[in-house]
Amino acid sequence: MNVFAAIAVLAFLIVVHEAGHFFAATLQGIRVNGFSIGFGPALIKRQRQGVTYAIRLLPLGGFVSFPDDDDDSSIPADDPDLMRNRPIPQRALVISAGVLANLLLALVVLFGQTALVGLPADPDPGVLIIDVQKGGAADLAGLRPGDKILAIDGEQLGTGQAGVQAMVEEIKAAPGEVLTINRQRNQSEQSINLQPLDEGGSGRIGAQLQANVNGRSRPANGPVEVITHTVSEFRQLLQQTLMGYGGLIRDFRGHASQLSGPVKIVEIGAQLSEQGGSGLVFFMALISINLAVLNAFPVPLLDGGQMFLLLLEGLRGRPVPERWQLAYLQSGFLLIVGLTVVLIVRDTSQLPLVQQLITR
Repeated sequence: MNVFAAIAVLAFLIVVHEAGHFFAATLQGIRVNGFSIGFGPALIKRQRQGVTYAIRLLPLGGFVSFPDDDDDSSIPADDPDLMRNRPIPQRALVISAGVLANLLLALVVLFGQTALVGLPADPDPGVLIIDVQKGGAADLAGLRPGDKILAIDGEQLGTGQAGVQAMVEEIKAAPGEVLTINRQRNQSEQSINLQPLDEGGSGRIGAQLQANVNGRSRPANGPVEVITHTVSEFRQLLQQTLMGYGGLIRDFRGHASQLSGPVKIVEIGAQLSEQGGSGLVFFMALISINLAVLNAFPVPLLDGGQMFLLLLEGLRGRPVPERWQLAYLQSGFLLIVGLTVVLIVRDTSQLPLVQQLITR
């Protein structure tokens, strides 16, 4: 059931993203002829007021289509309501609307949770393991998602982000050294050895860490606290996401193992949904922000790639030649599809059931 909840969240985020493009176009009077969730053959298709709405076979994204891209369209090429004939600022708004919609959604769900449920109570001491990289130091030490780290070498970890930061610093400062950690699993505490791997002189264990939240909450002390907490949480998630992608750009080889495909994302969502509605809301906000940041990259087929072409058009004073655009988009298609397939295969092979079948 948790898996279906995570998949439903991902589908909803895609709908919101594409709805941002759709409404930004239609509200400006720009012609739209299609709104699709997923790719491939249409499973469900409905037409209304000249727009074809479809749910397609492969739920790995979605798109809004325009008559500009339809060679068989009966609309004259000089129609002022075609996307390509609109001023650059109007087209830029349509292209960026998906990113803005995802950022706005993250703000709304964080605000809604704070206003209706309250603020999270102070976390318990220690650090929670959210995910473990196969073959990493944490995996070799026997750490698993859901474990709680209470102390390192006899020194108790603090609470909240301070505890997470303390653990990160201890690990970074001990490449190749053996650390004794106190692990709590299912109310049972045990001391185990953890040896961070040496990566460029810095220790790394291959685990995703989070404050040891307990799921409890308290009412907000008025609307001001609701707003300040929402903005603070949103800023923190956005900052962490940008830092994560920044590290990937600076050192792709060292961070490539941290990339997650759709299978892994669903698995993480299922784990967070086990914490109840608060975990699912956090998952929705986190993935929505990640989707916004990822789509802002100047990669073909993503919103940032379209914005890059629009920027070139503004600098040149005329559109980029179609053959250049086609080569740019084709290279992006191969890159994204290839990366997606690799991540799906890797993440699927790491699922417990698949691992059991492989080792039989």
